[in-house]
Amino acid sequence: MSGTEITAKASFEAIRYAQLWEDGAVLCHAIGPRPGATLVSMGSAGDNALSLLTLDPARVIAADLSAAQLAAIRLRLAAWPELAHGELLELMGSRPSTRRAALLDRVLRRCDGATAAFWEPLRAAVVAHGAGGVGKFEGYFRLFRRWCLPLVHGRRTVRDLFTPRTLEGRQAFLEQRWNTWRWRMLLGLFFSRRAMGALGRDPAFFDHVSGSVSAHVARRIRHALVDTAPEHNPYLHWILLGHHGEALPHAYEPDHHALIGRRLDRLELVHGTIEDVAARTSDVGAWNLSDIFEYMSEAGHEACYAAVVKASRPGPGSPTGT
Repeated sequence: MSGTEITAKASFEAIRYAQLWEDGAVLCHAIGPRPGATLVSMGSAGDNALSLLTLDPARVIAADLSAAQLAAIRLRLAAWPELAHGELLELMGSRPSTRRAALLDRVLRRCDGATAAFWEPLRAAVVAHGAGGVGKFEGYFRLFRRWCLPLVHGRRTVRDLFTPRTLEGRQAFLEQRWNTWRWRMLLGLFFSRRAMGALGRDPAFFDHVSGSVSAHVARRIRHALVDTAPEHNPYLHWILLGHHGEALPHAYEPDHHALIGRRLDRLELVHGTIEDVAARTSDVGAWNLSDIFEYMSEAGHEACYAAVVKASRPGPGSPTGT
């Protein structure tokens, strides 16, 4: 299944991801500084495309099949120059706020008519959850946080997860307090392929994924709780607490706010596939392809990767993809 074939199986009418669930810091570290380069990113909610601007490229092309996901990016493009850093965090849901309606009004006045019309029906959801909390995937985590997690762990245990500890301390916390039989049962049920397909991602996105989804999630959770420090993980904060806490995704870190704002004119949006971008570009220095190969057949994978290689700029280490 190629990038275009997924449109026959999955819905793209609503925002699926209202924020990025892939670490922009890891992405930027992998690609490294690219002054003057052309970089290509899957669009999604736009956070990682914005992160790529910190690498000083000449342009970043963000492509997505979903007009809804492009509307999520356009909201950010309007919000960045309009709002101060703290206001942006409130609007997105990274921080609590009682003024999201007013902040949204300010941003929508800077948007084109189609984008403003798309977001207006989502006003109540933005006020309640932030613009970064209105997607289907965020709703999936909200269901987990509100109704499922309390059956397994109390608020004190959840908050204590974010207490700074040594590696050995994190290992002990996982084994002695977190990884209970109730937690393992919840993991197997809520993060199964069926549940995630119905409530979070589209089932079509799992067509070419092999192995147990819940087992993979269990391995990633162990990595997040033990191998890395939970108190520094913004994504874990949002899943378990509903906001980013003191940890922030790469694009939303204070030091990056003004820099990204000065480079917004370097970001180009494409309503289409990675193959569409590759067909019209021949000098790409690096690619952020996210998980697109998970929903491609082997033939589609090979065709897409061939197009990516053809569109990449020759040189040491090229192409770079993450």
